[in-house]
Amino acid sequence: MARRHFYRIISLILATILLLVGAVPAGAISIKEEQELSQQFMLMISRYFEIIEDPQVNDYIGQIGRKILSTLPPQPFNYHFYVIKEEVYNAFAIPAGCIFVNSGLLLAMDGEDELAGILSHEIAHVVSRHLSQRIDRSKKIDLATAAGMVAGIFLGIAGGSAEVGQAVLMGSAAAGQTAALAYSREDESQADHLGLGYLEKAGYSADGLLEILKKIRGKQWFGSNQVPTYMMTHPAVEERIVYIDTWMATHKDQFQEHPPTSQFRRMQLRLKALYGEPDAMTQYFKNGMAHAPSNTEWAYGYGLLLARIGRRSEALPYLQQVLAKNAMDPLILGDVGKIYFENGQIKDALRVLQGVDSLPGTNPEALFYLGRAYMEQSDYPAAADIFERLLQHQDEYTPAYRFLGETYGKLGRMPEAHYFLGIYHFRKGEARIAFHHLKRAEKGLQDPAKLEVIKRTLEILGKLPKSEEEEQSR
Repeated sequence: MARRHFYRIISLILATILLLVGAVPAGAISIKEEQELSQQFMLMISRYFEIIEDPQVNDYIGQIGRKILSTLPPQPFNYHFYVIKEEVYNAFAIPAGCIFVNSGLLLAMDGEDELAGILSHEIAHVVSRHLSQRIDRSKKIDLATAAGMVAGIFLGIAGGSAEVGQAVLMGSAAAGQTAALAYSREDESQADHLGLGYLEKAGYSADGLLEILKKIRGKQWFGSNQVPTYMMTHPAVEERIVYIDTWMATHKDQFQEHPPTSQFRRMQLRLKALYGEPDAMTQYFKNGMAHAPSNTEWAYGYGLLLARIGRRSEALPYLQQVLAKNAMDPLILGDVGKIYFENGQIKDALRVLQGVDSLPGTNPEALFYLGRAYMEQSDYPAAADIFERLLQHQDEYTPAYRFLGETYGKLGRMPEAHYFLGIYHFRKGEARIAFHHLKRAEKGLQDPAKLEVIKRTLEILGKLPKSEEEEQSR
């Protein structure tokens, strides 16, 4: 079944890449075409992998990414950073500034420098337009070769699929295999060269990139066929380690390492508590509290874990223990409000979440549950206002589209309801449902901006191969 699922992914990606490459005009791929490519890939990824929807995790990673980007000249598109729930070590970039890091790789890191090192390398791939150039060149060499190379890269995301991804790559490359591999090594060399410069300007130590590459290399066992996914998608790791080590020797006086920050530790704690295996994480946090009872980080993580597995009343005292040190922490207060909401204590949730909303800054998840609490009270105008404000602040927060659509449905504003539900299902990779809602929204909306979004989204949906579920329903 797993092998059949992987080959299904192969056929979908191959079909999409062949379609897209066939439409590329002579010369370089334009920025607009690159953006369309990114949306196509995003929909593909959403179909088969879980993108973590945690604003605290995503905001932190985006913050590091934007710090690096601030050292670059103006870019032709906005960058977006995503975390995929996968234990395997991998990070990759797709056209138009969409950068992904697997949760397993994030948890293997020991500090912000390692995260900055990975992000700077992926940003350099985007700036250099390596994937876009590969697709552009493939039409001059062989379309199947280009499609197979890209499919091999992206299939490496899934745990255990590196072998399948390699088979696609090797099977399709044929006579162009040697040139393709040399080209990939040149990509990596250029991305490291540029990325190290970005790190230098942003004030990060290149030692972080060196250390995380060594950890990735350590996943490859001598005499085994198990090649770490990152090494499949980013070849020549040994050469890169030597190059970075040599580069550091000539720049050793220009950097100061960043010790793990509270934000970095909180990001990892949230990943463990909210997405780790529950039994293993229960023991992990209990051991931490036993060895360091005064360290509230362990109590924080354990509280989140208890809430996740439905033991919400037990979770609250642990989060209140953290609040005792900082009663106005908007992030912890938002977590408390969420627990009240999920426990059916709507009035308590409203009280806490309204308080969070009055504090400086924006807590997206607190806004999300505040909007949902208003919905539970049938105060749909207030809920719509909250969800609209949330999406203005963080338009990547996919669940908000669903509940804003449902809220407009309750208000009888059906064109807007179909619009936001269509965008929600599009982002979840559910093409058939998205198409249904967007076509209905198109008939009643008057907003030119929303109509343009619908037009572009329907064009993308029209180019996608049908999913397995859609074919079975025909």
